[in-house]
Amino acid sequence: MTEPAFFVLTALVDVPRHGYGIVGEVAELSEGRVSLKIGTLYGVLDRLAGEDLVELDREEPHKGRLRRYYRLTDRGRRALTAEAARQAANAKAASQRLAAHRPATVGGLG
Repeated sequence: MTEPAFFVLTALVDVPRHGYGIVGEVAELSEGRVSLKIGTLYGVLDRLAGEDLVELDREEPHKGRLRRYYRLTDRGRRALTAEAARQAANAKAASQRLAAHRPATVGGLG
């Protein structure tokens, strides 16, 4: 799962969101590490919808245009849960390895 897809799914866990809402939530969740452009976002959403991980919740008129809201599907929640567990296991393995192999500090102290 790509990092943008991971954060889009995460952004949709609590409530359905429209495009700009997803972009803002992804930026906040990733602490600015993932910055989605609207075109990129809709490519990710189309792919996730094709995999039945997200679906259209509703469309609302806003300033003369339709605003589409997306929600996480049950399959999307399961996929996100599995990916979060995989990433946590990877981070744990790396952290354990780093802790076990700390480089010696200057003068041999530490």
